[in-house]
Amino acid sequence: MDIKVFGVEMWMNEFENDCKFNLAETCVDSITLGELIDMAGIDNSILGDLRKMRMGYGAIQGSDRLRNAIAALYDRQGRDNVLTAHGTIGANSLVHQTLVRRGDHVIAVVPTYQQHYSIPDSIGAEVELLHLRPENGFLPDLDELRAMIRPDTRLIAATNPNNPTGALMDREMLQEIADIAQGRDAWILCDEVYRGTDQSGDGFTVSICDLYDKGISTAGMSKAYSLAGLRVGWIVANQDLLEDVMVHRDYNTISVGGVDEFLSAIALENRDKIVERAHRITRENASILSDWVDGEPLISWIRPKSGTTALVKYDLPMASRDFCTRLLDEESVLFTPGSAMDMEGWLRIGYANPTDDLRAGLSRVSAFLARHAGDKNMSSREAVHQS
Repeated sequence: MDIKVFGVEMWMNEFENDCKFNLAETCVDSITLGELIDMAGIDNSILGDLRKMRMGYGAIQGSDRLRNAIAALYDRQGRDNVLTAHGTIGANSLVHQTLVRRGDHVIAVVPTYQQHYSIPDSIGAEVELLHLRPENGFLPDLDELRAMIRPDTRLIAATNPNNPTGALMDREMLQEIADIAQGRDAWILCDEVYRGTDQSGDGFTVSICDLYDKGISTAGMSKAYSLAGLRVGWIVANQDLLEDVMVHRDYNTISVGGVDEFLSAIALENRDKIVERAHRITRENASILSDWVDGEPLISWIRPKSGTTALVKYDLPMASRDFCTRLLDEESVLFTPGSAMDMEGWLRIGYANPTDDLRAGLSRVSAFLARHAGDKNMSSREAVHQS
């Protein structure tokens, strides 16, 4: 299989350990196992539970306890509609490998996590991109989607909340997309790994699996639940699809680690405390970021309504990778360049870090922008001179 380099992951692999302030991080500030144990109130029992666990493969489809806890996150799903995976990245990969065949027509809503167009492309599908635009609040143009979908469209792939913009499709829009897909008997894969981080209400927008029989929801423990180190994700879909997924899963997963699933179940059973913490961090930090953007004349954005990341536009005469590498060298602050997401001219900021780190990092970015503001003026003078 020939597949493109994964731009965002290659960027993070190269630079994330070389900065003081990682504002490229996408998880809500990670919790320790000690904090999880305290939230669950199980300090006196967890060691005994772990000592009794046999280190075999465990439940192949995922433990009943964990799948019950996952099913409780949805309105119309039961344990048999849930299959665990190695992170959301594993869940997404399994869905694409199961559904997409050479020659299929796939619509990917972009910008998005690169899996959702590069994996179908590597399989030999015809991948058509539905571009989100800032003038639409980074929400899909449904008339454009209606014009793109075809009788042979196999799959529509999207992220909701959107990565990297933080845009959020509400129930009404998701239902319209489901209706469009149903008219062509197409599947919808909605990567919902940031679900639970909405900036208002209880933080949870409806899932596509609860709106459409051929809707597939993927998610995991990494973002809202602050437990990326467990590497647990899941697929929620109709049982017929999950049976097909199992055929592929037997080749590359077998089962997810029993300790990881045990700790994930504990976290989801106590999710109210974890999600409350996530809301406190993301909502306060989004307000801090908003104030910072308002005060920076070289920065503009569409404020995110959910998620942990924002896509910002900068007004300086340098490529996004150059911006980010210079920012790292000069201020030890890490952003993600838009070029890693096929969004040149933009930057992705992760704002769910510890609040003090976010403030300190943004202050350093302000110093960087002030120092390079003259680059814009110089570029303008050069352009006038050349004309």
